Amino acid sequence: MNTQNTDSHISVEQRRYATWLSWGARSGLMILAVTFLAYVFGWLPARIPLEQMPSVWNLSSHEYLQQTGAPTGWHWLSLVNQGDFAGLVGIAWLSGCSLLCLLAVMPIYARRKDWVFVALCIIALLVQLLAASGILTAGH
Repeated sequence: MNTQNTDSHISVEQRRYATWLSWGARSGLMILAVTFLAYVFGWLPARIPLEQMPSVWNLSSHEYLQQTGAPTGWHWLSLVNQGDFAGLVGIAWLSGCSLLCLLAVMPIYARRKDWVFVALCIIALLVQLLAASGILTAGH
């Protein structure tokens, strides 16, 4: 089957978004796999040793934070050198992939002078960045 004919209805921006999303998802999963292996095999020191994890899995988030002293918000970034927090890099990468995809398609819309879509991309970027910033949940 000739895939070129069947894919002809896919727009340039859809193809670019999908390509970037595919790359982002694959690299994010690779980051998750590597950081998990680093934790399990002890390649990175752990704040909470692997053998102690089952004892804290059943705790509420409040109790977990209290017992482990784990940071909240973006403060985990200071602990990415520890095996149990390194995996959060992959999660953050995966959750931010759509930001890169939006940035990748914006020039296409701008070249077409499709300002509505440029504006929608900017709004989507700002909403995601605002949500990730923690400003909306500060003090909770």
